[in-house]
Amino acid sequence: MTFLRCLLPFACWAASAGAFAASPVKRIDIHVVPYYEAAKAPGATPSVSVGKAYDALLASNRREDIVRARDEILHNNPLVTPMTMMVLAIRLYDVGLRDDSVFWFYAAKDRYVTLAGVSDTKSVELAQVEDAVKNFVYLAGPVINGYAFCDVARQQELRQKALKWAVDNPYKAMFLPQVPALPGDREQNLKKAIAEVAAAAAKEREYLSKPANVSEIKAKRRQNDADTMFCWK
Repeated sequence: MTFLRCLLPFACWAASAGAFAASPVKRIDIHVVPYYEAAKAPGATPSVSVGKAYDALLASNRREDIVRARDEILHNNPLVTPMTMMVLAIRLYDVGLRDDSVFWFYAAKDRYVTLAGVSDTKSVELAQVEDAVKNFVYLAGPVINGYAFCDVARQQELRQKALKWAVDNPYKAMFLPQVPALPGDREQNLKKAIAEVAAAAAKEREYLSKPANVSEIKAKRRQNDADTMFCWK
């Protein structure tokens, strides 16, 4: 399975969900250098390096600081990187705002997919971006989706909300002249990328609309003790 395919369907998280111990997962303990390193000890703060405007807020263990970072990104985001949004999703999970975490995780993936549809993510300038987003998806995705699928209907609400946000708030970096572009018109390539994301979301929605498929997901979650790990209140 290619990385780009794994960015779109919901099922990619399931393969690694069983890697966690069957106890409540209260924080996302991952490292994606140089952008994020989880705290090494209880009470310590993580290391965050996604941008001076947000590093201190996102490294804080105070919920109000994470909420402030969320609100600032919500209202001023044309050049906010997918990595910043991934770190925001992680920190929202850590402070217990897990619906917000799901939203920003999906929005970050959508922002990256649109970037990859317009810009040359294999170029020297963007290679680190692809690698970082891949690691965030593979490492944080099982936890965030583990929680998201506690309630499939709510997961779908958040998925559609994140998609709408990504469409309404395009990542302006992909239009900067110094960012290497794929062949073709950037605006047209963006439309194609949005169509790809929307089609994947529609396919997911159709799949999850069938009770038999939802029952299968729930059975796999029982096998992996996912409800114990992720559905705590």
